Amino acid sequence: MVTTLCLVRHGETEGSDIPRYKGSLDVPLSPLGHEQVRHTAGRLRDALAAMISARRRSYLRAVHEEEGAATPEAGQGLDVVYCSPLIRAVASAEYIAAPHGLTPVVEPDLRERHFGVWEGLSFAEIKRDFPDVFTAWAADPVRFAPPGGENTLEVARRGRTALEAILARHPGQNVAVVAHGGINRVILCHLLGVPLENIFRLEQDLACFNLIEIWDQLPVVKLLNAH
Repeated sequence: MVTTLCLVRHGETEGSDIPRYKGSLDVPLSPLGHEQVRHTAGRLRDALAAMISARRRSYLRAVHEEEGAATPEAGQGLDVVYCSPLIRAVASAEYIAAPHGLTPVVEPDLRERHFGVWEGLSFAEIKRDFPDVFTAWAADPVRFAPPGGENTLEVARRGRTALEAILARHPGQNVAVVAHGGINRVILCHLLGVPLENIFRLEQDLACFNLIEIWDQLPVVKLLNAH
């Protein structure tokens, strides 16, 4: 049985002219963000259909199917769309769901990392106002949390738990998860077996999508950070 995961990041948000830690702040999509995700919805629909059409020729069938058995063919569209509760993710998920006639399902644990006292601040402001804290974070970004915020281990734990619950509810289906840069990266690290120390080696651009086939619990990345 093959389950398909489509992992999507939300589009650009208002006030993105200056890079800031927005974290759990509820910031809406910018006009450009709406256009980005509308474009992504079409590209994802087409890429998903092409991937599923090609699956019947995949060598992974020989690896994972018993001789004479046949894996049920999935449809070429999404079966369900989950998203973070933050409005930038909900609005993005509505675009992703629309071509498939779906309504997004909100999953609270897909929310972006809480950055505590850093939320809403630019990188320059953090370096200026919290120099010692910033140095501590730079030295250990996995275990260190800004005051009042979460560390990467905590985010990874809830992101992984949310993903596993979603996949368990939809075996053999095509599932979309629309979330954030931080959540997407910890999910990809989990699926790929990448140490969290290397989390920033995985880029997740605004409105990007990733396609992952999961064959008998074995994740196979088919497309990464696509537009």
